[in-house]
Amino acid sequence: MEITASMVKELREKTNAAVMDCKKALTESNGDMEKAINFLRQKGLATASRKVGRITREGLVVSYIHPGGRLGVLLEINCETDFVAKNSDFGVLAKDLAMQIAATNPICVKREDLPVEILEKEKEIYRAQAKGTGKPDKVIEKIVEGKLEKYFSEVCLLEQAFVKDPDIRIEGLIKNYIAKFGENITLRRFVRYQLGENPGNG
Repeated sequence: MEITASMVKELREKTNAAVMDCKKALTESNGDMEKAINFLRQKGLATASRKVGRITREGLVVSYIHPGGRLGVLLEINCETDFVAKNSDFGVLAKDLAMQIAATNPICVKREDLPVEILEKEKEIYRAQAKGTGKPDKVIEKIVEGKLEKYFSEVCLLEQAFVKDPDIRIEGLIKNYIAKFGENITLRRFVRYQLGENPGNG
């Protein structure tokens, strides 16, 4: 099947992939647009991990105010270029993340950011609970580790399940966008304000 310039243009608009990549994807998929999109997505995801270390100096600061005005979020999300920062899909990601923070109230972006005192307090609670079972110390430590992993998935934003699609974690969602745009994206920080409470920082 002949791959026309208009087909390449359409695929490029849908995926933001390079012209040559779009042409190759359409050739590989015999002009099938959906298959070509999947081809580019798989190719992008495979290289997304290599882009994670790249410097991100552009981006957006996004605000989200929950209906009723009693809850709000400020979020900074970064990318490599102004071109991506101005892309509407990047804005959608930023809004989705701000709404995620409003809904789930995470403590931090990633587990490494979790304050040591909070982590130690959680460990103490889990150890005390496990010791009540009378199990050996080795088993108790395994129980504590398991409970900590669950705790991380609740309070660390990158490890949370995405509220709009619980089958994917926030970290995976961001990697999908890294693959789509072909450049690194960093979730820098956030503040969640709830009326009458101290703001939560990420």
